[in-house]
Amino acid sequence: MLILSEKQIQSLYSMKDAINDLEKAITYFTEGKVQNPHRTVLDFPEKKASALYMPSSMEPVGKSAVKVVTIFPGNPLIGKKTTQGVILLSDTVSGEHLACMNASYLTRLRTGAVSGIATKYLANERVSTVTVIGTGGMAMEQVQAVLAVRNITEILLYNRTIEKACEFKEKILKINPTFNGTITVMDDPDDAVAKSDIVICSTRSEVPVFSGDVLQPGTHINGVGSYLPHMQEVDEETILKCSKIVADTIEGAKNEAGDLIVPETKGKWSFSDLHGELGDLVTGRVSGRETSSEITFFKSVGTAYFDLTVAAAVYEKAIKSGVGIQVDL
Repeated sequence: MLILSEKQIQSLYSMKDAINDLEKAITYFTEGKVQNPHRTVLDFPEKKASALYMPSSMEPVGKSAVKVVTIFPGNPLIGKKTTQGVILLSDTVSGEHLACMNASYLTRLRTGAVSGIATKYLANERVSTVTVIGTGGMAMEQVQAVLAVRNITEILLYNRTIEKACEFKEKILKINPTFNGTITVMDDPDDAVAKSDIVICSTRSEVPVFSGDVLQPGTHINGVGSYLPHMQEVDEETILKCSKIVADTIEGAKNEAGDLIVPETKGKWSFSDLHGELGDLVTGRVSGRETSSEITFFKSVGTAYFDLTVAAAVYEKAIKSGVGIQVDL
C-alpha cells in the first residue's frame, strides 16, 4: 500500500489538475457510472464530536474510496487538530487496497475545484473583482479556483477578525507570486459585495454574512461554508434575486444546505426552483449564464465521489513519479 502525506500530494497535484479531472468525473456521475451512497455519521455527544464515513466508486477509473473525517472541537486544547481525515483508495478490478492518503488538502482542493467549474459556467467572462468572505481553512483553494478560470485583477477580503484577513492576504501573495492585481482588506462585507463580480462565502456562519440588497446585476456567488440545515451564509433576498441556483448535488443540498433549506421552510423558495445540479451544467442539460445581468448562485456541500476523483488521480501521478512510501500490511 502506498502512503501519501499532504506535502507529497501538494507537490504532485494542482488546482488545474483537479478542475480538469472533476469535470470529467461530474460527467460520469450524470451518466450513472458512479456509486455515491449517502455518508454515515457517528456522533460522540460527550465530546460534541463526530466521525464521517463517505464511500464511493467510479466505473470508468476502476477505483473506489472511503474518506473518513473526524471532527473533535475540543482538540486544540490538547494540541491536536479539530478536523482530521484520510482517504483509503481501492482497486475495483482486484479489490486490492492501493493507497492511504491525507485528506485535508484534497478536500480543500476538490471543494475549490468544483466552485471553479461552476464559476466557469455561471460567471460573466469579463469579470475582474472577487470578494472573499471568511478567510479560514477552505478559502485559499476557493481563490485559486477562481483565479484559474477568470482573469481577476482585484481581490477584496473580509473576515470578522481583521488580523486573519491580513494574514490571508500575505498567503495569497506567497502562493500566487504571479498575481499582479490588488488585494484589499475590507471592514464591511456589504461594501465589498457591492463592488464585486464574484462573491465567495467560506464561513461556518449560522446567519447571513451579507445583505442581498447590495448585490449588483451580473454577480456570481459561490457558497461553500455552510453545510448544516440551520447554517445560512446568504439571506433570502439573495436567493430570490438569483435567476439560476445550481447545487453540486440535489440530494446533498436538500439534506444539508441551510442557505436553501431555510427559505424553503419559510415558504419563500422551493427546491423545484433549482436550476439543476453541477452535472447538468457541465453536460449542457441546463444552460449556463445567458445574460450579463443575471445573478447566479452555486451551492456546494460536498460529496464522496469528488474525493475519489482527486485521490485516484493523485495515486496515478504518485506511482509514475515514485512519490510516497510503500508499506506491507
